[in-house]
Amino acid sequence: MTTDTPAPTIKEVAAYAGVALSSVSRVLNKHPDVSTAMRSRVLESVEALGYEPNLLAAGLRSGSTRTIGFIVSDISNPLFAEITLGASRRLEEAGYTMVLTNSEGDPQRDGEMIRLLRWRQVDGFIVSVADESRKSTIEELKRVDTPVVLLDREIPELNMAAAVLTDHRSGMNDATEHLVGLGHRRIALISGPLVTRPGRERLEGFRAVFRAHDIAQPEYLIRSGPMNAEFGEAMTREVLDDPNPPTAILCGGNLTLIGVLRALKSRSLSVGSDVALISCDDVPLAELHVPPVSVIARDTVALGELAAEVMLQRLAAEVQTAQVEIVPTHLILRSSTFKAS
Repeated sequence: MTTDTPAPTIKEVAAYAGVALSSVSRVLNKHPDVSTAMRSRVLESVEALGYEPNLLAAGLRSGSTRTIGFIVSDISNPLFAEITLGASRRLEEAGYTMVLTNSEGDPQRDGEMIRLLRWRQVDGFIVSVADESRKSTIEELKRVDTPVVLLDREIPELNMAAAVLTDHRSGMNDATEHLVGLGHRRIALISGPLVTRPGRERLEGFRAVFRAHDIAQPEYLIRSGPMNAEFGEAMTREVLDDPNPPTAILCGGNLTLIGVLRALKSRSLSVGSDVALISCDDVPLAELHVPPVSVIARDTVALGELAAEVMLQRLAAEVQTAQVEIVPTHLILRSSTFKAS
């Protein structure tokens, strides 16, 4: 025969540790302003008593669930894995848990994920939607009454939201300038959709160089669409089949890069000698490819950390105002580019 033993309470933890109830609460909520000695004392008491906090009940009492919803458009993309790592690390330091959802590149799922997280009463949203212009997504975001941080996205209707953006335009401008300086004129741009900010900014940075040099812009070599290997491969084959194929390719993402390389290999074209190539984001594939691929790089972990930091600032603020933070890019030159003949 067994008897039920009442679960230890937070008051018993405080009494066992010989500290104030508020001190236990601060330790359990991972408040940064707690001494190492106090933290150790409380955690030793928690372990000795076998105390397990009821986070749901605590959230209901405080009006906070200590969770942040994070919506990404494609979790299979290594880029988002690094961004997520940075965001979750910073949020955990502040005592928050991140709830990650994946819209799988489907704009309809964006709205569904926003609604789901709203029902879960998360304390805030970090959002990287698949389509910034979709009305149903915008309407769902307007229903959110907690802080929203847009990650590399622009939604004018949310004029009080914060945004953490990458300087894609300058990065693409530098890459295009480099290729033009090497004598390339037939430069293909295979990049992301124009319904999200990165695709638009990269296209504008690309076009600006041609305008600045008064060079005819190769519109027939521009392709915008899904950021995946299938699109990259199909579009590379298309531009290579043109009577005036490109001597250089600018690739708008790491998954697209996979498809571009497949297409070049299928045509027995060598990167760095037959076709110059620059991609976006410094992933292992770019560095380890033979020859290594030049990239427009950014600190993606820092991007996630900054998004989380902005979220924490907004959770602490009584008044929400528009806020924009910019993460820089820089060009890393490797052996994948060459002087045009």
